[in-house]
Amino acid sequence: MERLIIKSDRIDTWLAKIIETVPRVLAPVKTNEKTEFKEIKNTDCVAYDTITTTSSVKSAAFPNTETLFAYEKQGLETKLYDVAEKNFLNTVIWRARPCDAVGFGPLTKIFNWDYKDKLYNERFSRLAVVSFACNKADKCCFCTSVGGGPGYTAGSDIMLTMINDSETLVEVLTDKGKKLTDLCKDCFIKADDSIDKEAALANVPVRFTREQIHEKLAKAFESPVWKAQSERCLGCGACAFVCPTCACFDIQEDAHGNHGRRVRCWDSCGFTLFTQHTSGYNPRPTQATRWRQRVMHKFSYMPDRLDIYGCTGCGRCSRACPVDMNIAEHLTNIANNE
Repeated sequence: MERLIIKSDRIDTWLAKIIETVPRVLAPVKTNEKTEFKEIKNTDCVAYDTITTTSSVKSAAFPNTETLFAYEKQGLETKLYDVAEKNFLNTVIWRARPCDAVGFGPLTKIFNWDYKDKLYNERFSRLAVVSFACNKADKCCFCTSVGGGPGYTAGSDIMLTMINDSETLVEVLTDKGKKLTDLCKDCFIKADDSIDKEAALANVPVRFTREQIHEKLAKAFESPVWKAQSERCLGCGACAFVCPTCACFDIQEDAHGNHGRRVRCWDSCGFTLFTQHTSGYNPRPTQATRWRQRVMHKFSYMPDRLDIYGCTGCGRCSRACPVDMNIAEHLTNIANNE
């Protein structure tokens, strides 16, 4: 790892070089009350004043809707076309948060578990993630409770930490990151070893540990806590769609006569229809069983099967919930009482 310093008023100069060089740059852009990752063509529109974006940046590797292949029937034959492969672009994600960057770890495990997903892997291989450490947090943030932190570097190619109003620490973590700093070498100087990164980070208290939750969940499958916690849940799926690690999807056929396409689109295990059989039987018939599945999947099934937890502590699900369900509060309750 290389540690550099960039003057804060030179960050836009460096970003302009990246925009000029890389085919696609995604950054937080504020529109009305929402801040979302969007493609940018200049430095003026980047939102630096928000804690995080409304949605995660997982769509850069796992789009909310994508064509898996197209098909055309010609007589007795059916031809298949890999239309998606032509649209992959090298992409820089600018001003991700540590909880965004680390989210690609669970996604990559999921899409390479028993089958290697070609489309996900191709998109992910073309990503470079420039993260900004958090110098402030809100009541929904709980990254430190799930193994992360406001300056956590896993998943990032570069990590920027504002040390003071005029200087920003730049940690170059990978070869991809080195290529980006090389685009504007005169923007950087070597960082002094005495610079204290930790002193510049937000304070995010630890509310529980992943190990606590994992241990309690092993005995809580039939617990009444699921009904109690889910009574407010509308089953709207907002939590899944803003989450950096949720990977549930559905497959749809978009058919038009003798041609069409097969489409993958985001889904949610919180929806009634997610497990509805054609017979009418549903193994998860209540919102309580669906809420249990969401928590169990992230904190029990994934660590058991994939050796990774399915939550980064970003708090987006709590911010997006229309009935103010706060997953950190629910998990704290499980850790302390189950």
